[in-house]
Amino acid sequence: MYTLYYSQGACSVATQVVLRELNQEVEIIDVKQIDDFKTINSAGAVPVLIDGEKALTEGAAIMLHILNKHKSSLFPDNKNDRQQAIQDIMFANATMHPAYGRLFFLAENISDEKVKQETLNAAAESINQLWKIVENQLADKSFLGGNSPSAADIMLTVYSRWGAYFPVDIILGEKTTKMLSAVQAMPNFIKTDEAEQAMSAK
Repeated sequence: MYTLYYSQGACSVATQVVLRELNQEVEIIDVKQIDDFKTINSAGAVPVLIDGEKALTEGAAIMLHILNKHKSSLFPDNKNDRQQAIQDIMFANATMHPAYGRLFFLAENISDEKVKQETLNAAAESINQLWKIVENQLADKSFLGGNSPSAADIMLTVYSRWGAYFPVDIILGEKTTKMLSAVQAMPNFIKTDEAEQAMSAK
């Protein structure tokens, strides 16, 4: 069984969903319950996945570790398709995730409301350009991985929900909206949301 350290609504949601899709048991621990989380991850960031004696950090690295370890439709066997899947995961983790991260940083660190809104709008426009890339990639398929959800689809769906925390317009294309809705309707995505809500209510 795996142990996953998480923060509610954070990118660790995607790791939980994927572990459940892989039929792996996972104990989830809210970092708020840990007195000094930096003793587990010196960077203080989630997710952290405990696999036996290994403590794995960095979302994309964790994702690739579990996908390589457990065969599933989330990560294709075909060499070319697998390379595309890795690229999609890195786009989600290293490009889209930081773009949304800028919204949180700006909201927390700019006190002048006019300047804050202007910079939030500029950050949102950058995010919208990234969603256009996703929309184009979905032009001839339902998901980034083809006819079924991939790990990257799950990651992007988690990030897409963060825009609601800010007074900005995040514009999603028709195909993208359909993909995100389909991922959020996955039983294991719903189960993950319910598990986090149950934990936060304790």
